[in-house]
Amino acid sequence: QVQLVESGGGLVQAGGSLRLGCAASGRTFSSNTMGWFRQAPGKEREFVAGIARSGIIVYIDSVKGRFPISRDNAKNTVYLQMNSLKPEDTAVYYCAAKVDTSDYIPSQQAEHYSYWGQGTQVTVSS
Repeated sequence: QVQLVESGGGLVQAGGSLRLGCAASGRTFSSNTMGWFRQAPGKEREFVAGIARSGIIVYIDSVKGRFPISRDNAKNTVYLQMNSLKPEDTAVYYCAAKVDTSDYIPSQQAEHYSYWGQGTQVTVSS
């Protein structure tokens, strides 16, 4: 069983920055693929960024160059640094884990992730 706890959401003006963190329980963190997803009102949940155990990182095009993802295996934590925020980034952001996987490239499919955090609200005002 893995528990994920997100932190760092909030309200920010366009152009500002926020850093999301996701602390994971369990002993297999370094073997997990970790992903960030988001869901805006009235929209489906979408993949934002993911980092595999290999260190390979994948982003959706709309956040490339703005939202670097990183992981600290010693702290069982994955981060999403969100820079140059735009109103269209407003959503609930979820951390997800695909546990103890040999994936070389992180999956972008939500159904491949077994564990999810509770979500943290990010609101970007114009």
